[in-house]
Amino acid sequence: MNAAQTASSTINGLRVAQTILQPSSALHQPILMLHGWGADRSLMLPLAEKLAPLGYPLYIPDLPGFGESDPPPQAWTVSDYAQFTLAYMNAHDLKRVFLFGHSFGGRISLYLGAEQPARVIKLALANSAGVPPKRSLAAQMRLNVYKGVRGGLYRIGARGVADGLRAWYTRRYGSADFRAVDGVMRETLVQVVSENMLPYARRVRASTLLFWGENDEDTPLWMGQTLERTIPDAGLITFPNVGHYSYLERLADVTRIVDHFFRG
Repeated sequence: MNAAQTASSTINGLRVAQTILQPSSALHQPILMLHGWGADRSLMLPLAEKLAPLGYPLYIPDLPGFGESDPPPQAWTVSDYAQFTLAYMNAHDLKRVFLFGHSFGGRISLYLGAEQPARVIKLALANSAGVPPKRSLAAQMRLNVYKGVRGGLYRIGARGVADGLRAWYTRRYGSADFRAVDGVMRETLVQVVSENMLPYARRVRASTLLFWGENDEDTPLWMGQTLERTIPDAGLITFPNVGHYSYLERLADVTRIVDHFFRG
């Protein structure tokens, strides 16, 4: 039987909601699971509940600004989230972990794999973010014109007009993630999505397994192929007719493969 604990911790002054699954017999090193943008720990639980009976302790926090955790005090970068993750590990005396990251959680995992190799045993990333998207010339020109006009309006003191332009542009061209948040989390999103994680991917020392859905529209398959070429020791598993949540859509397969990969 596995003991599940749902509680909260205070990490660097932030209240952090979490679920911890402790197997009746811990046979392996713990797994730390990092969810994607706009999600929370509940979307990690289906996989965690499959892995816990295999002997893995699992630690699943709601990242700051998501689920039931406090938002960060100011706009955070990927580095800030990575530092939070290290503080979370230290608070639970997790010396070394297997990392499982989905989407935004993959960004954080890539950073930790590069900057904290002694703390990361292996990485399993599902549909990871972090590869810069390809923008069409027209989209890039539109963005440049918008930024130029908006900046000019602010400089001449036409703040109301500039704010109206920004609201219109957000409605017309902003992503669903961008439109869904405001305040500090919108500023955080702007910062993290602009960060190119490929320089970190090149320095990841841990063996890395990538899961991808071939129909993923949020982080398209070519991004997974790019990460496979960039990370020194990486393999890519693709699933046909599967989207951005490949690990949930192919839960039994991912459970079996992750267990084999981590134990190996």
